[in-house]
Amino acid sequence: MKKRKFGLAMSLVLAAGTMLAACGSDDKGKNDEGEKPAAGGSGEKSEFSIAMVTDVGGIDDKSFNQSAWKGVKEFGEDQGWEKGTGGYDYLQSTGPEDYTTNLNNLARRDFNLIYGVGFLMEDAIEDIAAQQKDTQFSIIDGEVDAPNVASILFKEQEGGYLAGVAAGLMTKSDKIGFIGGMDNPVIERFEAGFLEGVKAVKPEIKVDSKYVGAFDKAELGKAEAGRMYSSGVDIIFHAAGGTGNGVFSEAKERKQADKDAYVWVIGVDSDQYEEGKVGDDNITLTSMLKRVDVAVKDIADLSMAGNFPGGETKVYGLQDDGLGLADSRGAIPQDVLDQIDEHAQKIANGEIEVPEFVEKKK
Repeated sequence: MKKRKFGLAMSLVLAAGTMLAACGSDDKGKNDEGEKPAAGGSGEKSEFSIAMVTDVGGIDDKSFNQSAWKGVKEFGEDQGWEKGTGGYDYLQSTGPEDYTTNLNNLARRDFNLIYGVGFLMEDAIEDIAAQQKDTQFSIIDGEVDAPNVASILFKEQEGGYLAGVAAGLMTKSDKIGFIGGMDNPVIERFEAGFLEGVKAVKPEIKVDSKYVGAFDKAELGKAEAGRMYSSGVDIIFHAAGGTGNGVFSEAKERKQADKDAYVWVIGVDSDQYEEGKVGDDNITLTSMLKRVDVAVKDIADLSMAGNFPGGETKVYGLQDDGLGLADSRGAIPQDVLDQIDEHAQKIANGEIEVPEFVEKKK
């Protein structure tokens, strides 16, 4: 097998957070109903079109929704489409009550392929897919058994493992934290991999893990991070969506108060380097990249070519470039990067099998 570089080598996604945050400000709420031309400004609709419905948080959440929108937007732009009906688009959900309405609205606008972002959308997609049988749907982080639905899952445990190796090798206090959003199988895979990665390099460390019960409550993330940092934790990995913004806020406040404070956050889903800026410093150690954009474009390619994997579940891992770590911009020294890469190689070639579940929940 040809040796591949994993670890922090996925620099192609470095600017994702900044680029998408810039384009998100004009696209909040329910979108336009097709006023914009679709293909190359010609005013004609393309023969194929894609759209997505966000989970709570929106396309500028610097996390999961943003990564999905990156894939939709890049795929559309690669085809020469414009945003709107007949090209590529999205509808934003403010809560679960919006899922069914938004999915149905996009189906009625004749988008060929519609993504639902997040496991919370499983029931809504199952219902709408049964009604709109000529429309293809894809559920990200969930599974729906229907002939016109393709399910997308990730081996979050593999990326979490690399984050754990990084944290274990970089901690000075030997106290590390994990903050999850809602306690479900997806987030447990993040936690299980993280715990295993820490254990691989520092078996004596017991990670302080906490689920706060929400993906959109920054105040909960901030409070929990404050407790952990005050207890001596110096590195926190969050898998909490928008709730993780509070983790960054707490770490940044501590860095502002004491420039020499050794406090770090490991981001999730997208490269969250921009979220960690504190003047000339940065408290983002790295980010565990969940390449939802890669999966989105893969399914779109298959669908447009007439090979839509309806009724199937596709699982993306390190071997598929579906996961990885973002560039640390010098925060992690080269000798540590080399060790992370060794672990990544072993996962990719099957020498290390990372567990999906935490052995004993706290």
